[in-house]
Order: sequence, then C-alpha cells, then structure tokens
Amino acid sequence: MTTIRLLLSTLLLLPLSLLAQENYEIQVYDSKTTDPGVTIVELHSNYTLHGFAEQTSDGVAPTNHAFHETIEITHGFNSWFEVGFYQFMTINAGQNPAYVGNHIRPRFRVPDSYNLPVGLSLSTELGYQRAEYAGDNWSLEVRPIVDKIVGRWDVSINPVVGVSLKCPSGSQSPVFSPNVKVSFEACKLFNTGLEYYNSMGTFQGFNALNQQPHQLVWAFDFHFSPKWELNVGYAHGLNSSVERDIIKCYIGRRFGK
Repeated sequence: MTTIRLLLSTLLLLPLSLLAQENYEIQVYDSKTTDPGVTIVELHSNYTLHGFAEQTSDGVAPTNHAFHETIEITHGFNSWFEVGFYQFMTINAGQNPAYVGNHIRPRFRVPDSYNLPVGLSLSTELGYQRAEYAGDNWSLEVRPIVDKIVGRWDVSINPVVGVSLKCPSGSQSPVFSPNVKVSFEACKLFNTGLEYYNSMGTFQGFNALNQQPHQLVWAFDFHFSPKWELNVGYAHGLNSSVERDIIKCYIGRRFGK
C-alpha cells in the first residue's frame, strides 16, 4: 500500500502540467518500468510529410518536411522506479540540425506483487525546450498510465494532464490530453494496432471538437530479441489542427542484466 499512496500523493501534489510531445516522441506508454540494473537507449526518429508550412501564431517554427530526432536513456533502479533522460534535436527543411531541449522523467509503478487487475504507473516529465520549437519554455507533464492485457489484446490509456511552467503567452491553465493504444498480437514477432492522440484544451473549457488535434497512428511493435525493441508507424491528423502525415520510428537497445 505504501507504493500506491506514493503514486496518489504525487499525482495530487505535483503542479499539473502538460508537455506536448510536439512530434518528437510519439508514444503511448505501458505501465511496466525498466528492469532493475538495466539501461535502455532509444532513438526516436519522426519525419513530417505534411505539416505546418508557416510559423505558428505563438512563434513555433514550421514543421513541414522536418526531421525530429530524440535520444532517450532510461535506467531502472528497482522493481517499481525508473528515470529517463531526453535530448531533442530537429532538422527543419533547408536548415542545419538544431538543439531543441532536454527533459528528465522519473516514473513509479505499482509492483506486480500487489496483484492489481490492471497495470498502474505514474510518469512525471520536467523539461526545457527552446521557444521557437515549442509553445512553452518549461513544462511538467503528469501522465497516469493504466494498461491491461486480455488474451492477445493489449490496451494502454494515458490520461495526460499538465500546464506550462513558463511560456511566452503566460498561460498556465491545466490541459487535458488523452492518449490511447489498442494493439493485437498478430504473431510472436510483432503486435499491430492503433494509437490515438489528442489535446482537448484547458479545464477552464475544452476546445470544440473540430479544433482539437485528433491524430491516429497505425503502429507495429516488433519483438526480435529481449535486448531490442522496434516500433514503426504512420500518423495521420484528422483535421487542420495537427500535422497531416508523419512517419515515426523508434529503436531501443537494452544494456545490463
């Protein structure tokens, strides 16, 4: 029960904030943390086929034909705690590679010994990003994670909540961004399924449905080896509030026990 109380108290006491993934790390998390003593190094590579061709109203650079590269390093400290570190880079069309920002992400989970009917963990992500590549300079994301495996089906829900800690507009209202993944084990080598991303707006009043950035991703998770992970997918924006077409891929390698 101590771990559960820690998860709940962290969710209630931390400043609620949202770090928009900004198409650097397009991923719905499952509840499992990295094994104790293991370090995983991941490279997230996303290319925007059809994005925003002009600078946005809050000064964010165009995303059309941009490569977004993220290095993620995560270490597991015990059976219920890990810490991840991110380095974000971008290569915009016709420009040289540019530094975007860094984040740090501690995550706690309820151990399997509690025998809960679902997997449960809590991720918090504090980070800095340059204003020309994101709508906020400093952010803290709070991401509860709930997942469940039923037969060959796997469902993960990430009801993300957050607020910018420092941004040019001065807005610090909490924002709700639900992420969901439903996948099916097609065979022992890979799972396939759909990921859904959205940012509904602040709790002061959600945006109209046609103004919310609805995005669907058809993704594949490959299981070639316990030491490696590979995810590829195609993201399609369902309206003009989000990039229209993105190809995403991340590959990870585990080191340690």
